This record gives sequence, C-alpha cells and structure tokens, in this order.
Amino acid sequence: MGPDPLALPGTLDALDPLADFVHAAAAAAGLDKKAAGRLHLAVDEVATNTVTHAYGERGLTGQLYLSAEIAPDVLRIHLEDTGPAYDPTATPPPADLDKPLEERGVGGLGIFLARRNVDAFLYERRGDRNRVTFVVRRPGRPG
Repeated sequence: MGPDPLALPGTLDALDPLADFVHAAAAAAGLDKKAAGRLHLAVDEVATNTVTHAYGERGLTGQLYLSAEIAPDVLRIHLEDTGPAYDPTATPPPADLDKPLEERGVGGLGIFLARRNVDAFLYERRGDRNRVTFVVRRPGRPG
C-alpha cells in the first residue's frame, strides 16, 4: 500500500512534499535508492515545468495532484494538474544534446530527463486535467 493521494498548491513550495510522497511510494514498492532517486527526478522535473510554465508564466493558479498505484510488477505515480492542455510526450528531444554544455541553449532538458529516468512515461488529458503517469518496474518482477 502506497501513500494516500495528495493535493498540493501549484507552487514551488510543493516540491518538498512531492519529494516525500515519491520516496514514500518508492519505499512501499521496494525500489532501491537509485531507482527512487531517478523516479523523484522525473516527477520533480514535470512538476517544476508545470508550476513554472503552466501556472507561473501565465499568471494562473492551480493544483498538483499525486497518487500512487503499486501493482505486482510496477509502481505508477500519477501527477495531475489543472493547467492548459500540454502533452509532454509530444516534445522532441533537444536537438543540441551532442554539443558541449557551454554551447547548448538554456533549458529544454526537463522532459527529456523525466522520460529517460522511468520505464514508461505516459500522458492523457482527463477532463480539465493533464495527467502524466511515471511507471517504474519493481525489483525482481518481470516487466
């Protein structure tokens, strides 16, 4: 059994309780520290993008909703927001990944990093909410 669903204000202050939620779910699912850290990075990147771009830059306020689902083979973290529709799975990888760091543009790595740090990264629009699902295989389970 994972942590209870959580509703947080769509502000940067939500990132600490978000981290606690992700690590509690990861521990309940039996993930090791490395896998939990990678999952946290993925969820944090998307939440930060939501707070910054969907809410902050548009002068909007909103919420972040977190829930966890522990299945026999995987852990799923669902992150929902009430921002404008945005499908991060349609975001192409940055074009300048092969360039030295000092030659690359600022930003643009968040979604790329989120997708690379989980086993599956899914998006759907549900009513007035964006829903991103992060899927991580549980240790010792096929999948």
